[in-house]
Amino acid sequence: MNVPDGLFCTKEHEWVKIDGNEGTVGITDYAQGSLGDITFVELPAVGFEVEQFGVLGEIESIKAASEIYAPLSGKVTAVNESLRDAPEAVNQSPYDEGWIAVIEVRDMSETNQLMNSQDYRVYLEGLA
Repeated sequence: MNVPDGLFCTKEHEWVKIDGNEGTVGITDYAQGSLGDITFVELPAVGFEVEQFGVLGEIESIKAASEIYAPLSGKVTAVNESLRDAPEAVNQSPYDEGWIAVIEVRDMSETNQLMNSQDYRVYLEGLA
């Protein structure tokens, strides 16, 4: 599975890329592939406070609707507004143009509850 190095991932297939005290969040390539053609992304509000593994938003596809969980606790500082008009960006580029939100991370030690990219690849092999 195509999972870039340097990310932390959840068992529910969200990813977070840490830069300073901020984390950019999205869903993994595995998740977008499982969902199929994405038709709608419900983005959180800027300023929204979320707890680790709490609901950050929702994503809908032609197959299903699924909640998006926050990999880390913190405050949403930005959302990917372009997904309102082009939710398919999550399918086309889940790790770049398809990001969902940026969180100001409250506690970096929460990354200990996540998998690094290599561990996530191993986790996916176990799902096959």
